[in-house]
Amino acid sequence: MTASFVYDALRTPFGKYGKALAGVRPDDLAAHVMSAIVERQPDLDPERIDDIVFGNANGAGEDNRNVARMGALLAGFPTSTPGVTVNRLCGSGVETVIQGSRAIEAGDATLVLAGGVESMSRAPWVVPKPDRAYPAGNATMVSTTLGWRLVNPRMPEQWTIPLGQTAEILAERFAISREEQDAFALRSHQNAARAFADGAYAAEIIGMPGVHLDRDEGIRDDTSMAALAALKPAFLANGSVTAGNSSPLNDGASAVLLGAENALPGAQPLARITGRGVAGNDPDVFGIAPVEAANRALARAGRTWSDVDLVELNEAYAAQSIACMRLWPELDPQKVNVDGGAIAIGHPLGASGGRIVGHLAHALAARGGGIGVAAICIGVGQGLAVVLEA
Repeated sequence: MTASFVYDALRTPFGKYGKALAGVRPDDLAAHVMSAIVERQPDLDPERIDDIVFGNANGAGEDNRNVARMGALLAGFPTSTPGVTVNRLCGSGVETVIQGSRAIEAGDATLVLAGGVESMSRAPWVVPKPDRAYPAGNATMVSTTLGWRLVNPRMPEQWTIPLGQTAEILAERFAISREEQDAFALRSHQNAARAFADGAYAAEIIGMPGVHLDRDEGIRDDTSMAALAALKPAFLANGSVTAGNSSPLNDGASAVLLGAENALPGAQPLARITGRGVAGNDPDVFGIAPVEAANRALARAGRTWSDVDLVELNEAYAAQSIACMRLWPELDPQKVNVDGGAIAIGHPLGASGGRIVGHLAHALAARGGGIGVAAICIGVGQGLAVVLEA
């Protein structure tokens, strides 16, 4: 088997729900990052790309009919370039890296374009078909933006609670205070603002033509513990999870160029993919599923937490992230999301996995090497992780 490498990674800035990127179709977001990452490799003919694997969580609107293929066609790739869209909800982007790297290591591909896209602003309402023909009554539209919809009545009610309530369960189970959650959220904003000011994201942010947005729209330089403390609980009247210590709704796209060794002569890979892990647990505590996924990925890489230099943990909720770190006692929390996380940067479902893997690869390369873990929780009780070495 050959090795698989991350050669490049980029993404759009992530836009806030209904704001800067809301007017851009998701297939256009995908096409933009696809064409941009190829243009950064002057010797790369798109015909050499063996497959495009893109993540997308909703797929109910303009991202329907295999947005990976639609994006490639809109980007002007040859019609001979195939594309497949995968859906592991919030982990879809990491799933594309896992699938692409497996194909390379198995010898089925030399170059794979991975990544993902989501427009939560443009996710449509849907109307289920009636049980019988020609109904006379009204029909109710259902939002596809986030979370459970059209739930099977056979599904246990505890598993279908709102996602924010699962964070409340973790906050209670792990005795995570409101103050601790707000402090974690504040750190996310401060680290992201500092990272952009210091140019830590300069190598991976590609603006969307016609949209004035050069950094993630949700980063708040001016937030404070007092401002976060003033927010009301969002899911339970006496709870501790708020809009301020949760990830927001977002729009954006990411791309990760994967290849075998020497797949791009003259190009230096950012990092090698050395471990992968997937795990499942109860849906009502989905936020801690990355714990076992990352443990498995490290074991397969022949590493332990003491070897790890950087961690990109997608911040669905502060309570969820803190709970994961409690379950990794060997991990120094200061190594986690040193350049900010999804609470500040945003979480456009299908694009988030490409963001955390891509930034981890760039960050490891910028520091001259090291070992990193990218991990993400997934609604309905799953977690994914990959280990990178540079």
